[in-house]
Amino acid sequence: MDDNNNKLVLDTSIIIDGKVSRMLEDGGLSVYELIIPIAVLDELQAQASLSREQGFIGLNEVKRIRELCSSKGIMLRFEGDRPSMDDIKLARHGRIDALIKDVAKKEGAILVTADYVQALVAEAEGIKVRYIRKDVKRDLSFERYIDEQTMSLHMMEDVSIFAKKGKPGTFELVKVREDPCTHAELMNMIREISDAARLTPGANEISMNGATVIQLGNYRIAITRPPFSDKLEITIVRPTVRLTLDDYRVSKRLMERLKSKAEGILIAGPPGSGKSTLASSLAEFYMQQGKIVKTFESPRDLQVSDAVTQYAPLEGSFKKAAEILLLVRPDYTIFDEVRKSEDFEVFADMRLAGVGMVGVVHASSPLDAIQRFIGRVELGMIPHILDTIIFVNAGAIVKVYELNLTVRVPTGMVEQDLARPVIEVRDFETGRLEYEIYTFGEENVIVPVNAESSDDGIKRLAEERILEVVRRFDKGAEVKITGSNSALVRVDRSAIPLLIGKSGSTVKELERILGISIDVEPRMRSMGESVKFDISEQGNSFYITFEDGVANKSVDVYVDDQYLFSAMVGKKSRIKVSKNSDMGKRLLQALLTNSKISVLVAQKR
Repeated sequence: MDDNNNKLVLDTSIIIDGKVSRMLEDGGLSVYELIIPIAVLDELQAQASLSREQGFIGLNEVKRIRELCSSKGIMLRFEGDRPSMDDIKLARHGRIDALIKDVAKKEGAILVTADYVQALVAEAEGIKVRYIRKDVKRDLSFERYIDEQTMSLHMMEDVSIFAKKGKPGTFELVKVREDPCTHAELMNMIREISDAARLTPGANEISMNGATVIQLGNYRIAITRPPFSDKLEITIVRPTVRLTLDDYRVSKRLMERLKSKAEGILIAGPPGSGKSTLASSLAEFYMQQGKIVKTFESPRDLQVSDAVTQYAPLEGSFKKAAEILLLVRPDYTIFDEVRKSEDFEVFADMRLAGVGMVGVVHASSPLDAIQRFIGRVELGMIPHILDTIIFVNAGAIVKVYELNLTVRVPTGMVEQDLARPVIEVRDFETGRLEYEIYTFGEENVIVPVNAESSDDGIKRLAEERILEVVRRFDKGAEVKITGSNSALVRVDRSAIPLLIGKSGSTVKELERILGISIDVEPRMRSMGESVKFDISEQGNSFYITFEDGVANKSVDVYVDDQYLFSAMVGKKSRIKVSKNSDMGKRLLQALLTNSKISVLVAQKR
């Protein structure tokens, strides 16, 4: 710069560009006095508060400029008015730029900018301008560490650079550079990425407090910083393969279902298993079938053809985006990464509106994927929303389920009056019933169906549910399943009238809820050998101590011939009972009232 005026006013764009600090380092600004408008600082602070990378980059650049000016003896001043709330609201309409130009006018200084529009307006107002064209690197710095086998690149402050290489399911973590990354190096990379994102059509950015995700071409770039992470980190993920359905060796039967019947598809699998790659393949498959296909993504990173429109959340909401999408009337929508409750609601609403839906969810098993919908939508509606579950692992389709709704008696139950709506989960290729989903009592349950485990599953559920209810009347209640639709409940004699109820009303209601016939018997005192014992107090506990020969045996404790509890005697031939427990309180009451306490070695039932 060779202008006679030695005052330079720096605007926001030239600071974010990072060129000023480089010129200071090269000695190109040694004869100038630098002025940074206060409006620039406030704008950068506002951007950083909104977790936008430009704000962090700009504030770090101001810090760097100040350090260089101090070391080189160059005058640096902060001047101008602080923007008002109205100025901040109208920043997009040029109000902050106007405040910056006002400082240049007042100081009679040269305005230095990398914003072409700002330069034109300043020249029109008669302000001296130095427009420095923004340099955007076409080859980004991180790309030197990426090759065709790289799935993701991991860079962290003070840590060597690592990369995952291979393909989904068969990859390894490789150190691609020994020297650790410095904070300044990572900040320069972030500046490059941010500049490239602003000038690249189709690039998009999601910012949160401490984290930013940028989709730049095929790169999905996640930037984290304190307070979210303990240090600055950049993770870059890129697709390594682009497949078609033929590459998955899809069976003819499944291919026919995808063509003609499947309209509520869920692609499930653990992270990095290849779910999004399969979703992209399905999008291309439906395009070739003459269907209108759209996507819901945040960020937009599915690798699809230009004929597929990729939608992000509208004003931060997929609900608003769905309202517009229904007006567009797509045949199929690919919903990448269904995570939050709102996402599941949108998926269900669009499917029930008649749109074919393909959802992608993280799950460790196909059943876990279905479980994600239970509780978020009514159980009976799930088969109308989902009809096909495709589980992916290591880049391959390993399991396909189909869902159907029927009304019948669940497997393992016999009585016809126990019929209820049952969701059948069948292996698609074999048609074999593997799971049933239905309401048992007040709980929604998923029960495996096979010769060995179905009866055990029903029995276990029945025992747990019955005990949950009858222990309200007797905490020592016992339950024994006596048949496929019957159970025997043993309770203390004093609790029997309460459990049966007037004219059997209570037990009948329990039978109706559980769908099981219940017989009630008094819980009899165990037939066993009475043993001698001593009771002592230590701190907040009672200790029941026995003679030799009782260690590691189960005993029953009674108060006035009423069952109190059972316990296993420890190696030291004693039982510890907390005074704060129900058993401890009852034991204390027995001691205070001189009630009869007896202990019998329990007989195996």
